[in-house]
Amino acid sequence: MTRREFVISSDEKTSIQARCRCHPTLPPGLSRLMRVEHEYDRGGALAYLAAYDVHPARLFGRTAPTTGIEPFDGLVEEVMTTEPYASARRVFWIVDHGSSHRGQASINRLEGAGPNLRLIHLPVHASWLNQIEIVFSIIQRKVVTPNEFSDLDHIADGLAGFEDRYNQTAEPFDWTFTRDDLNDFLRRIAHHDAAVPAPLAVAA
Repeated sequence: MTRREFVISSDEKTSIQARCRCHPTLPPGLSRLMRVEHEYDRGGALAYLAAYDVHPARLFGRTAPTTGIEPFDGLVEEVMTTEPYASARRVFWIVDHGSSHRGQASINRLEGAGPNLRLIHLPVHASWLNQIEIVFSIIQRKVVTPNEFSDLDHIADGLAGFEDRYNQTAEPFDWTFTRDDLNDFLRRIAHHDAAVPAPLAVAA
């Protein structure tokens, strides 16, 4: 049976800088670590917005000068107008509380634009539950480190190349954090918050 429901994990990786090193990086050698020149010229920065379909390990990404509602909505539109998401029964978008997708206003905006989209906010301070953060950690190691880009186009090309390769070879993460684990985590947070005394009022 064809799947009719999907889970998209999404977020933004901010301020990926283009650093043009004054001297070329030397690869590691026998008894020698990689050598990266500490002096560089700044070539600006880009934000990388990404959506990750957690079951087939499919990655969608785009770069923008900065984060914000407009670039994030552009990413959502790109995914939601692509099959199988356009005709799916429901597509759950998992997000944190970043300014591009915060609060009830973001739910009204995004769910209003797509009748089959459901926006799910993670608990506050729990963005580590979002699988896109694992993808970002891979990008940090495989693409951004060492940071040695001649300009912003160089960054965009590197990220696009990574996406192509990732979508050809990646497999879903072996995600073991269950709903029961989450409920237990939330209970422990609530118990901790209840045990912490309220701060003393400061006299005027």
